[in-house]
Amino acid sequence: MPADLTARLLPRILTLLPIAALALLAACGRPAPHHRPMAPVTLSAPRFDDAKPVDWPGRTPRAYAVHGIDISRWNTGIDWPVAQAAGVSFAFIKATEGGDHIDPEFRHHWAAARRAGVPRGAYHFWYHCRSGAEQADWFIRNVPREAGALPPVLDLEWPRSRNCPHRPDGAHVRREARIFLDRLEAHYGQRPIIYTTPDFYKDTGIGSLRAEFWLRAVTDHPSSVYPGADWTFWQHTGTGLIRGIPGKVDINAFRGSPAAWAGWLQARRQ
Repeated sequence: MPADLTARLLPRILTLLPIAALALLAACGRPAPHHRPMAPVTLSAPRFDDAKPVDWPGRTPRAYAVHGIDISRWNTGIDWPVAQAAGVSFAFIKATEGGDHIDPEFRHHWAAARRAGVPRGAYHFWYHCRSGAEQADWFIRNVPREAGALPPVLDLEWPRSRNCPHRPDGAHVRREARIFLDRLEAHYGQRPIIYTTPDFYKDTGIGSLRAEFWLRAVTDHPSSVYPGADWTFWQHTGTGLIRGIPGKVDINAFRGSPAAWAGWLQARRQ
């Protein structure tokens, strides 16, 4: 085909390709992954509301096409097919905390999301009075190494526990978190994502750790709240309203287009 004709037709061709095919194009030129081929990705336009809407001063969450939720024991009765049809394209599910707590809804959420075909990953809530090694071992003991799962997540925040009000310095946090990240990467074959909040990010310097970041920013865009920070996911509300999910729920945006999302999944899902 002549080069000028190719240049004119290629954008139109790409718009007609299904997302799963775009993911395969994104993988061209790389060695075949050592995991199960990704199933076709189903995306629906997000149709969300918010119990406490924000007058965004900058770029709004609606500028992004791909959204998902993060959930824990406090989110029950989810109708996953309905939520997916309303625009839930992924879910991060609380699995463990510290070195001895597992979220009582984890296994139910984990299985239900899979049945619905919603890409999902598990997250661990950090406890500052346990070592990184202990917490990594606890997560590994309770979260299956499963084909198709998203990367695990390490949730790093300042303590909310009366039993552990400890606030270690940044060097300690980074050292122990690195141990956790390395152990999970060795076990699951994927580098964990780090979730964090503005104060913790600023106080501890965790932005220097080797990881993708999922940033909480509920009043302004991450570029304003975390100047210069790179990020993949943005938690933009904790009071979201989505059909199929009773009550309020955290909603997150993926930083990229649907095609970029398909490529991200292809590169990182097991």
